[in-house]
This record gives sequence, structure tokens and C-alpha cells, in this order.
Amino acid sequence: MTSDSEALRRKPPPPFPFTVLTGFLGAGKTTLLNRLLRDPLLADTLVLINEFGEAGLDHLLVEKVDGDTILMASGCVCCSIRDELVDTLEDILRRRDNGRIKPFERVIVETTGLADPAPVLHTIMTHPYLMLRFRLDGVISLVDAVNGMHTLDEFPEGLKQAAVADRIIVTKADLCEMPAAQAELARLRKRLHDLNPSAQLLDVAQAGAAQLLNAGVYDPATKSEQVRRWLNAQAFNAVLGAAKSETAKSAGPHDSRIHSFVLTADRPIAPASLQLFLDMLRQLHGASLLRIKGIVALADDAARPLVIHGVQHVFHPPLRLDAWPDEDHSTRIVCIVRDLQKGHVEGLWRAFCGMPAVDTPDAAALAANPLNPGGGGLFNHS
Repeated sequence: MTSDSEALRRKPPPPFPFTVLTGFLGAGKTTLLNRLLRDPLLADTLVLINEFGEAGLDHLLVEKVDGDTILMASGCVCCSIRDELVDTLEDILRRRDNGRIKPFERVIVETTGLADPAPVLHTIMTHPYLMLRFRLDGVISLVDAVNGMHTLDEFPEGLKQAAVADRIIVTKADLCEMPAAQAELARLRKRLHDLNPSAQLLDVAQAGAAQLLNAGVYDPATKSEQVRRWLNAQAFNAVLGAAKSETAKSAGPHDSRIHSFVLTADRPIAPASLQLFLDMLRQLHGASLLRIKGIVALADDAARPLVIHGVQHVFHPPLRLDAWPDEDHSTRIVCIVRDLQKGHVEGLWRAFCGMPAVDTPDAAALAANPLNPGGGGLFNHS
């Protein structure tokens, strides 16, 4: 018979923070990782390095090549090797639990420069076992100050990496000394902020472990206090109205397809209405939802808000907070979408909130629409 003390010893520890480090080719991910690994705050960090190509090279440039650094097989971190990522994470958890590797308290995955970070996020957000053992602590995306504008113009991968990030790190700004380069750097910063207003924008010289850690929805010890910083809905005020119109005139060809906005509601929404809204949005427009994150006042208990987080068609199980993180008790849902107009999403939202515009269907009509595929439950991960 297993004693109580043995059962406690075998109980899994709290979920480990899981960080995705991404950025286009040549942005400086390995250089930043080398520096971060020397920080005492990352002393108990395990690093997974994914590569692209037949021969692994990047791991030779990482100084801390020991039991805390694991090189995944060649290939882009995308759907084609998603099973490998699951196998790797399950394997390191088994070895940690059995004492075969040094205990780690945090995991960082460095993706290849050509990677779409969404499949990595989906893995952590939906896998039944990994959801219990890891909590998503954020996406860090690096953008090269010298080549950043060209990357955003020409490569959808680089644009998406910036659009889904919680922290955007501008690298190589020290190379922009001439006035023309300084002006180009200023345009790049503004473009990144307009693309993803809720992300914190930092120079690489500012990007220490303390600035990059705990970027996720909550820390187990202080979850309510951290939600406001994670959501950062107030940052969107700078890109609304005239500022947004001015940006649109100079936006790159891909930026014109991406829209950032906030859905709001002063009154609590019924849980069933929220479920129908998110199910419809996810089923009909999942591929266009780059990132959705929000705090929602529900009518069944308005004092305890719900935190939601989605990447494309996948939503993390919602989190109910014990209290509001600030004095503002209104619903705020941050949306970063591609090929989907704000007016369409806002129209659906207003309908399900009981505030439909003139000559538009209300929630009952939308829910009864035979074209509505339904959802099968809030945040169904199918």
C-alpha cells in the first residue's frame, strides 16, 4: 500500500512555465538565448532547440550544451512534427519524474526561423497530459532592425511571428546609426506596435530574463494581478481612430490583411451566449484568428471574470478568476485577425451581447441559422 508521504512525493509539481522563442531567419534567437541562459533566473531551465535542414548546426552555437539542452530532430516546428514535439515533451517529463535528468522548473522552445508558432501553442493548449504539466508563459518574437521591414513585407511567417507575440524584441538596432537607418527603425517600431498593440516592444539590450518571463495569462501565485498586463487592452487606444487610418496608408501589403481591435461590453454576458459566439467565430473563421485573449464578465457571477485565450481554431480551457484584476469590470477581448474585418466580428459580438445593430440578426437568429455549425461545448478542441 502506498503511504501518504509516497503519494505526495509522486504528485506532479505545479505546471511548468513554457515559453516559445521565435523570430525570422537571422533575427538573433541563438544570440539572445546564449545571454539568457547565463542569467540566474534561468538556472533551472530546459531548452529545446528545433532546426531546419539535414544537419543540426544551431546547437553548436549554444554555450550551455549539457543535460539542460535538447536538440530536436531536423525539421520545422509545424504540424508535420507536432507528434515529435509531444513525444519529446512526454519523454523529458518521464525522465524528470524518475530522476534521470536534473529537475527543471521552466522550458523554452526555440523554433526555426521559418516556423509558424501556432502548432506549438496548440500542442500546449490542447494535449490532455501536457496541459496538466505545462502552462503557456508567452511567445517571444525577435525582429531584425536592419531587415525587419523587408521581412514583414515579403514573408508571411515573419509577420505572423510578430502578430501572435507577447513580447517583441528588436535586435541589431546598434547597426542603425545613420539618420536614414534611424528613421527606418522608427517606422519599424511603429509598424510592429500597430500590428500587435498588446505586445510589449523591447530592444534586445533591455531584454533580460526578468523582462521576458511571466508574460503569460497568469502566475499561480498572483494570477489576478497579472491578467491586466497580459491582456494590455489599453494599448489599443494608441492605434484607434485617426492613428489607425494614418497607419493604414503606409502599411505593407501583408499588414493590410491583419486587423487588431478590442471587443468590449459594459454589461455581463450570459455564458451560453459567449459559448455560441466563440463557437461560431472559431468554426467559421478559425484560420483567421491569429490570437484572441480576453477577460469576460459573465452574468452567472459577474464578480468572478472568465479569462479566454485562443490561437486560430484552438482555445485553451477558460480560467475563472476569484476577482477582477483592476477596477474596470467590463469585458475586454483583444483580437488579432487576418483576412477578417473588424466590423464582421464586432457585429457578431454585439448580436450575442444583446446589442444588435439595425437590420442585423440577433443571437437567437444566429444560433438557429442552419449554416451555424455549432460547437459541441465551450472551447471544444476538435
